[in-house]
This record gives sequence, structure tokens and C-alpha cells, in this order.
Amino acid sequence: MNAKPSAATPAPPSSVPRPIRTAASLILLRDSAHGMEVLLLRRAEKADDQNSGASVFPGGVVDTHDRSLHLMCKGLDDAAASTRLGLPDGGLDYYAAAVRECFEEAGILFAGDSEDRLVELDQLPAGRLEAMRHAAQQGTDALLAMCDAQGWRLAMDRLAYFSHWLTPPGMPRRFDTRFFIAAMPPAQNVKPDGREIVEHMWLKPAEAVETRRGLKLMNVTRRTLEQLARFDSADHCMAHARALTGIPLNMPRVADGPAGRRAVNIEEAAYEEIGRLDPDGRGDARYALKAGLVTQLSARIHRVAGEAGSPHSYFVGGESGQWALIDPAPRCSAQGQAAPGSVRWLLSTAARTQESAASLDELRSASWPNAAVLWPEHGQTLDLGGATLRVLQPGPADDGAAARQFLLAEERTLFTGTAVMPAVHANDKVEWIAPASGFIFRTSAD
Repeated sequence: MNAKPSAATPAPPSSVPRPIRTAASLILLRDSAHGMEVLLLRRAEKADDQNSGASVFPGGVVDTHDRSLHLMCKGLDDAAASTRLGLPDGGLDYYAAAVRECFEEAGILFAGDSEDRLVELDQLPAGRLEAMRHAAQQGTDALLAMCDAQGWRLAMDRLAYFSHWLTPPGMPRRFDTRFFIAAMPPAQNVKPDGREIVEHMWLKPAEAVETRRGLKLMNVTRRTLEQLARFDSADHCMAHARALTGIPLNMPRVADGPAGRRAVNIEEAAYEEIGRLDPDGRGDARYALKAGLVTQLSARIHRVAGEAGSPHSYFVGGESGQWALIDPAPRCSAQGQAAPGSVRWLLSTAARTQESAASLDELRSASWPNAAVLWPEHGQTLDLGGATLRVLQPGPADDGAAARQFLLAEERTLFTGTAVMPAVHANDKVEWIAPASGFIFRTSAD
């Protein structure tokens, strides 16, 4: 059974956390006259399968009995496998599951004989091979008995750990999947099982992701193929994987936007904001901003996205129901409608000039006549009634667009007035950056 992270529509949030199942997948590579190719298997169409009809790599759920396959493994023990995967123990279970699933789904077996030569399944009579495969599909114990009878050992040293993915929160089924890569063994041919897998294909990774190819690819499969497209040979890719250290966990998040709901990957600008606004995976956070879009970032912060070339506006307030508006935008109807309460203060991160002061006074008169325009200096503190703003001076690493920055102390959020990562000092206690454009993001400062 193949089970991997998906980008399907999230289920409604539940008070009961969804169980996360462990899984393993094996990416098979081979070299051809046209370059490095990867094996993809097309899953059968099933009404209750979120990955129905998708093109995937061989793999599936780690079975509780996979630990018994340790007896048949060579080239890697559980201690070394666990260290490689960053686990206290049980790492070899993932390697064993990847090899087992590859044999069940594709008919490819990573096993060696008594002389450490990979077995040549094509040399076996067809009836005998099918009988062995059928027996293995009945359970892990059957695969164990089969290897023991043949004098084979599972060749775990032929696999290289490649990546680690976790299904986004909110999905109907969630899988914690370890991906391995291996060069296709000689004297073996892919034979889909005909039940879960109905077709196989060898493609260059770059070709597999082309729209014209028309393959249904899950987010994790597409992202992996894009990674593999950087390598010109199986040896090159294997050497890269064996040299990897500290492989990170990739957990996409599902969000909404112009193209509908989709998986947002960890390197995308919206990722951290989505995690803050939608940790349970409802799918209602945004991966794209448009001018005038109002987003409640917290009980104390509301953002109005700026026009092209104009900064965002941020309403910041506390329990008193009175709010400060940082960097108000002129002639923005959405801004006036978005005010969560009475606007008492107008603030700007820009330098105070005759032009900027006149612009802010004009806006106050037109929209918030009861508000006060403030130009606080570095070091001052503003009490907003349940919210405290500290005024900070931009550091030398900033782009010079801001004359002051505002730190919301209760949420450790810094309003920068710039679109770049500001210079943050540990004693400023900043956790989140609210930039002039784009999404909020975390800072590494403690």
C-alpha cells in the first residue's frame, strides 16, 4: 500500500487529533541514453483513496511486523539506521518497509545472495517469481520465510536516505514518510501488481513534471521530482544523498489563494504566517495577498494589504477597544472599513518631513478626526490599553526606508516599515516580523 503526503482538500477541523502513520517510500533511478530516469507507478482509481490515480514512487505504511525483517537485513543495522534517520530506535523498520513495498508493488527486490550479489529475479521461472511475490504480499512473515529459504538477505546498504515529509495538518489521513533512493538493480524488470498499481513508467524527472505529460502528481512527488531534476546521473544523485546531513522535516500547509486551495511548502514566503493563523489545517489562510485584503493576525493586530508600491497598514490595539494605525494608506476604503475599533493614534515608520506630516494630517482630518498624529522618538513607549508599543530605531542592516520601528511587546512582533529582514537585537525580544509588504515571518532571535 502506498501512502504519502497529499494536497487534497482538508477535512473540517476536529477536536480529536488525527493519528499520524509512519510510512516509507523508495525512489528508483536508472541511467538511459537520454539521462537519468525515475520510476513512477500509477495508482488504481479508488473512490476512498485521496491519492487515487496519482503517479507515485513505490512505498507505503510501515508495518508493525517490519521489525522482524531485521533478521534478514545486511549492510545496515538498526542502530546505524536510527542514527541516520534521527530516531532513538526503529530506523531500520523504515528501510525494511521501503524494500518490502517496492517488491509488493513493483516486483523489484533489493536482496543479495551469499556472495553479496544482487539477486537476478529475471533468471527465475515466471511462475516461481509470481508465487514468491504473491506469498510476500500476504504478509511480512512470508517475505521473511522466502528470503530465508533462498538464502537471501535484504540489501539495505543499497538504499540512501533522501528526504522526510509529513502530510499537512487538516488532511483526512496523515503520514510521516521517509524517502529513500536507490539505483535500479540489474536483471530485474518492473511488474506492477495489477491491483494497487496499474501502470509504470520511466521518465526523466523534468519530463514527469511537465504539464503536457498530464500526470496527477501530489505535492511531495512533484517537489521530489524537481529536486531530482538537478542530477545528471544515478551515481551523482546517490552520492549527493549519502553526503546529506541533518535532513529536515518538510511539512506543507494547505492555504487558499487565486488558484484555489493548494499545499504551501516550507520555503514559500507565506508558510510561517499560515502556520500561525491556521495551525489546525482548516485551509482558510492565504498564500497570496492582494491590495485591500484584511487579515486578522491576532486579537491585537489587523493588517490591510497595501497597493503595489505602498506599504501595508496595521491596526494595533488592546483590551480598551482603542487602536493605533501604523502606516495608514491614503484613499484606501478597505482600511476605513477594516478598523476593528476606535482609531485613536496614527503612526508612521517613515521619516518626518513636511510632506509626510502634511499627508498624515490630511488623512486624519478626512478619516479619523478624533485621532492624534504621533511622531514618537526612539526609546519611547506607547500604552494602547492592553497593548504596549516600544519605538525602536532601525539598525544599520536595514534598507533605510524606515525612520522608526514599532515593537508590540505582548506579542514580540516588530512593525518594520521595510520589506527586508531588519537588524534584530536579542534584548528587543522580537519573535515575529511584520514587514511593509508580504507576509509576517519568524525571526531566529530568542
